[in-house]
Amino acid sequence: MTLDDVAGELYTLDPGDFVSTRAERAAQARADGDRDLAKAITALRKPTVAAWTVNLLSRHAPQEIAALLELGDALRSAQRQLSGDKLRALGAQRQQVVNAMTKRAAELAAEHDRPTNEQVRREVGQTLTAALADPDVADLVRAGVLPTTVTYDGFGPAGLVAITGGKATPPKTKPRKTTSEKDTEAQREAAARQELEDAESGLAAARADRDESEAAAAQAKSELDAIESRIAELREELEHAEHQRHFAHTAEHRARSEYSAARSQFDRMQRWVERARGRLDED
Repeated sequence: MTLDDVAGELYTLDPGDFVSTRAERAAQARADGDRDLAKAITALRKPTVAAWTVNLLSRHAPQEIAALLELGDALRSAQRQLSGDKLRALGAQRQQVVNAMTKRAAELAAEHDRPTNEQVRREVGQTLTAALADPDVADLVRAGVLPTTVTYDGFGPAGLVAITGGKATPPKTKPRKTTSEKDTEAQREAAARQELEDAESGLAAARADRDESEAAAAQAKSELDAIESRIAELREELEHAEHQRHFAHTAEHRARSEYSAARSQFDRMQRWVERARGRLDED
């Protein structure tokens, strides 16, 4: 079992089954002694409905996704060549393809009992547009393991910064710095970025643990409710059986009394018959 295997499985599931299955796979990894894999599995984020819809599209329409991403390669090539005419033609084609793929994704979601609203369809379209511009986003879309939707701001060099959940801000012009200043700033930025990544990883793990614990508590509560319901049913059955036993005991006592009386009557009648036969023989 690898992380890719688990991610491939989890992101094909309905979002409602994600947390419980992730907990099962993490527990399995821990049982196998692979704590790093268990931690990595736990850190996998549950996809939003829109991201799940894109993943669904990737798995059920891989050829269409491949064609979409090829269009993205052509767009980036046109950008590098600064070909305005080609960019305009490809831009019009891009919008047509994105609209068609968004509609197809919505149809697939409806077939899987997850009908989409306008907001979800808009996020799906934005993510497909981002995949056209950013190879990293394209890889996630192609693999069908997108945890959240992505927005992209523009197709020019200043706009090639993928973001999640918001708007990209064009870079501001800054004064040139010396090499030492750049190195120091780069080190601070790298340290801050690493700290942010560590914090986000810890937050994701904590969120996953919270979700896992919440799911486990809900499951335990459901099992407890089922057991208590069964106990109540068994108590009712026991009470009913005790009533039946009481009635049966009374009926059995009555039957034995009637049998005893009938047996006595039979014995008396048998003795009468014997006396009558004896008198007949004497005559």
